[in-house]
Amino acid sequence: MSGVLGYYVHHHGRGHLHRALRLSRELRTRGHQMTVLSSLPAPPDPDGTGPAWVQLPRDDDLVDASTGPVDPEAGGMLHWAPVGHPGFRARQAAISAWIERARPDAVVSDVSQEVTVLCRLHGVPVVSVVLPGHRADAPHLLGLGLSARIVGFWPVEATRMLQGLPPALQERVMPVGALSRFEPAAGPSDPDGPDVVVLGGLGGDAWSVEDLEAFADSASPWRLHVLGRGATWTDDPWPLLRSARVVVTHGGQNALAEVAAARVPALVVPAARPFEEQVTTAAQLSEGAFPVRSVRWLPRDGGGELLREVAALDGTDWSRWCDGQAAQRFVAVVEGVLAENPAA
Repeated sequence: MSGVLGYYVHHHGRGHLHRALRLSRELRTRGHQMTVLSSLPAPPDPDGTGPAWVQLPRDDDLVDASTGPVDPEAGGMLHWAPVGHPGFRARQAAISAWIERARPDAVVSDVSQEVTVLCRLHGVPVVSVVLPGHRADAPHLLGLGLSARIVGFWPVEATRMLQGLPPALQERVMPVGALSRFEPAAGPSDPDGPDVVVLGGLGGDAWSVEDLEAFADSASPWRLHVLGRGATWTDDPWPLLRSARVVVTHGGQNALAEVAAARVPALVVPAARPFEEQVTTAAQLSEGAFPVRSVRWLPRDGGGELLREVAALDGTDWSRWCDGQAAQRFVAVVEGVLAENPAA
């Protein structure tokens, strides 16, 4: 059975995008047609095998700095629906127009409760990606409650990734494992590159330049190679990840999935995020038998000793977090929704 699918990609960071592109490849092999809906521009597609793309207007600009957005939370029922914002209005209209034109059999929302509600009001079943943290506020309860399926990109054994959801919703969450762009390595590498890779992200990190410099000073004789915003950026960190003995990173899902796929022990410094997303993830990793040490901030003293402790962990223990099968499990979830849709 083939289906016509939409995939909404949130513009913050790059994790949602990487996930969508990886899943697009898997969906294509199963005969499904996928269109990405996002305010991000379409990435290069030299061989023409990527998904179709609908670039949405931004809805987080043109806000009067003196007054701010007008009632963006709709009295606490939504996360972002500013009154009178032309970009927001055009964004919703573009999604509706695509639905009428493409007649999708299902839409994946990764992640927006407003998009979930809009698509469901058009009679389109929605597979919602849920992120870790405290997700029991009214907008999450509305969007998740309307969803045909709810997917979490963490392993089944990570049972504390969501906090406060009513039991009826919690039981509907389907963990599929962490999803990386890269095929998991067979085992630890034999590093001949930098000892430590600091993997930052476009979505922001838990450290400042000064914090990182102080940590580096205390980490001697370890060598640090810094990737991320404001440092060296690369779209393909895989070779460096595979050559590292330790990775220092934030607690974002994409960064952790790629570190896990590389089978490298990690020092995780969770960044401040809405709903305590990264703090919750770091706590779950620390509770499980994963090759991780979690700290709330980079230490300014004793960095070398801490890195030695992390390097002694067994990177192959990441296989329980990211086993390389998340994309296939996710497609199975989507195909389950298609099988229930009489229009598919």
